[in-house]
Amino acid sequence: MTPTRRFAALALSAAVALAAATGAVFAQARTVVTLYTSVETDQLNALKQAIETDLPDIEVRWVRDSTGVITARVLAERAAPRADMILGLAGTSLLLFAEQDLLEPYRPAGVDQLKPAFQDSSAAYRWTGMDAYVAAICFNRDEARKVGAPPINRWRDLLHPTLRQRIVMPHPASSGTGFLLVSGWIQMMGEEAAWRFMEQLHESIALYTHSGSAPCVQAGRGERVLGLSFDMRGAREKTQGAPIDVVVPEDGAGWEMEAFALMRNRPAVQAAAARRIADWAASKRANELYGQFYAVVAHRDVTNRPANYPPFAEARMLRSDFSWMAQNRDRILTEWSRRFDQRLPGTR
Repeated sequence: MTPTRRFAALALSAAVALAAATGAVFAQARTVVTLYTSVETDQLNALKQAIETDLPDIEVRWVRDSTGVITARVLAERAAPRADMILGLAGTSLLLFAEQDLLEPYRPAGVDQLKPAFQDSSAAYRWTGMDAYVAAICFNRDEARKVGAPPINRWRDLLHPTLRQRIVMPHPASSGTGFLLVSGWIQMMGEEAAWRFMEQLHESIALYTHSGSAPCVQAGRGERVLGLSFDMRGAREKTQGAPIDVVVPEDGAGWEMEAFALMRNRPAVQAAAARRIADWAASKRANELYGQFYAVVAHRDVTNRPANYPPFAEARMLRSDFSWMAQNRDRILTEWSRRFDQRLPGTR
């Protein structure tokens, strides 16, 4: 090898080594931020990729479970928080955390471009909404025809005798969708009437699921006549070919928002990185990503009407009192468990 070629080879080797070393240093320099979430699992990769693309010096580490489990975990860890940030958890859970002073006050950049319902109205701004999900019924037409079940238009139609033991619903203690169903019925009917309705409905429940999506999936597969779930899961199952009607009852439906917030008392590096994620999460770009999964998002300028989305869904959303839902969550869940947890569906 000539001296020139030898020099070129050495230079190339040095450049490769330098690039590798620089890459290793860069990788080590990435700040790992732990985010607690109850976002659907099929959305996590898209969110992680988008955050890390726009904020390349940050690495997202998800801890994901159902709404009830994540809420209980945050409360259990209050003395020594392990999450740096909550991203994609029920707004009522964040209101509960705010009441217990677990959240760091922070108003993200660009938050004024969001709809008022998705902004914390308190002086110490602690949480921001991302998107909304609406209680909906996934009604399997084929299975309904087999048992002679009539179409569902109102919540009380669920009490038809042909549906006994043919309905599946998310458990309100573990699923945010389950809780919004129960709290929505209470706000709509009044407590006494709502508990009477749930007592009757319980006789038609074949199973309470851990997940808010599972009832719609089961109805779509024909395992149940209908599943109580939420709007976008129904639209997605129908678009994938499930023989279901997605119904938001005409007498109104409870709804909930996914939201994000920063945890208090985190290391300075993680706290700074979490604030940058919060700025990103409030942006139009982030809301366009939410719009791939939800019809109702926080940003005023982002609209989305997915295929097979239930008609009149947004118009039928109740005027939900999220503060009341947060303040009464434990009481409602305790009463629901007292009435139903010790009784197998369909038995006394």
